[in-house]
Amino acid sequence: MSDPHLGPAGPGHGHDHARRPGVTGQLRHWLRPHSHDAADKVDAAMEASAEGIRALWISLAVLGGTAVLQAAVVAVSGSVALLGDTLHNAADALTAVPLGIAFVVGRRPPTRRYTYGYGRAEDLAGVAIVVVIAASSVLAGYAAITRLTHPRPVTNLIAVAVAALAGFAGNELVARYRIRVGRKIGSAALVADGLHARTDGFTSLAVLLGAGGVAVGWDWADPVVGLLITVAILAVLRQAGREIYRRLMDAVDPALVDQVEQTLAATPGVLGVGQVRLRWIGHHLRAECEVIVDAGASAVQAHQVAVDAEHHLLHALPRLAAALVHADPQAQEGTDHHALLASHR
Repeated sequence: MSDPHLGPAGPGHGHDHARRPGVTGQLRHWLRPHSHDAADKVDAAMEASAEGIRALWISLAVLGGTAVLQAAVVAVSGSVALLGDTLHNAADALTAVPLGIAFVVGRRPPTRRYTYGYGRAEDLAGVAIVVVIAASSVLAGYAAITRLTHPRPVTNLIAVAVAALAGFAGNELVARYRIRVGRKIGSAALVADGLHARTDGFTSLAVLLGAGGVAVGWDWADPVVGLLITVAILAVLRQAGREIYRRLMDAVDPALVDQVEQTLAATPGVLGVGQVRLRWIGHHLRAECEVIVDAGASAVQAHQVAVDAEHHLLHALPRLAAALVHADPQAQEGTDHHALLASHR
């Protein structure tokens, strides 16, 4: 038996549009489909995960092809800088593996032990990607310092320059694609992986500038630019690390909280909004909210207000998978409402 003050969370909350009586209800449903059935939610999650996995496969193919091209140029030019860039691109392509595993694991249904499902696997993959970015910055800095102390000749500079441009173009395309898909499906890990690909593109540009410097006789140009790129990688590392840290700490964009509060306040029967909690699980949001209703409302009426509030939230936030809305009676004059809310928790 459900608490009459609680709006049910997610599936099965009693307003399944497919069960609307009459032809008019069916037509409205077909023209404006927005069912919140459990099956629809699973399909949406599967679609998001499938899109993420597709992005990873495409990224792997592009970066793998770029690495093969660069490896061929390394073989004929002897460029150590390009060799480092080639290894970097290959490593970036391989970061698709833990993220791909996370997307597959995230499809698993909740269990009695993992009651929220396995969406957090994406956050663990994001941690692994941040570690890879950190390792890349260390390797780039080490390679640049080594080149400064032990200069090496580079031949076939035109081929090196072409390979560097190919590396930059491939990484930038992959970065934009990963970031766009990651933001679309709400995956912080995929966005972090896209930022990582962007750092690799900067590394490729460093190879190009270094080759240009060598061509005019500046043997120190390649390692100096490499050090500057290392600083750029560290800046991107900070950005990606901050995003993953916030996700692990259940941080959300404050604008989402504002949107939830505005949506709840606009629901008929809601006299005020109490505490709002949001959290990401994988690339879906869950919400827990408190609303204030008329003290004279019956339990059934309060329950209906909570159901309506949940319904509006599910439509207002595209990435919201489930909402739990608790309805509290309006405090009498002179009563501390915050204390009343605390007594109900």
